[in-house]
Amino acid sequence: MTAEQKLSQLGLQLPPPPEPKGVYSPLVVAGKLAYTAGHLPVDGQGSLITGRVGAELDTEAGYHAARQTGLAILATLRRHLGSLDRVRRLVKLLGAVNCTPDFDRQPAVINGCSELLAEVFGPQAGVGARSAVGVASLPLGVPVEIEAIFEID
Repeated sequence: MTAEQKLSQLGLQLPPPPEPKGVYSPLVVAGKLAYTAGHLPVDGQGSLITGRVGAELDTEAGYHAARQTGLAILATLRRHLGSLDRVRRLVKLLGAVNCTPDFDRQPAVINGCSELLAEVFGPQAGVGARSAVGVASLPLGVPVEIEAIFEID
């Protein structure tokens, strides 16, 4: 099953691809690699999800925000590549979690994005290397920012 078919089968709706919030490209292709800029979580209407994990948001809400960020990444891939079927595999995911100093469940939060990509691209192609880190703040008060590197054809 292709990634586009899987997305449809799962009943997932992609948000509008996010517009840059500064001077950068949302996606850069270099050879067979597609690098995404850091993506922020948006809800189904395209509004930013905000809050700090460990304060206003719990782990589950952070997970949901990371999943929504994954959908935004997929929307960017589709816009710039024409189809998610051009993705061969996820190479690397980097997730930053805006959290309180005592919060230590960053990997559980970023799993929201990781599990989405594994669902869409499959357990081999959708799982790559990953880092999940906690930070003191993120742009516009969002709970997560995620960037990814994909191998494409």
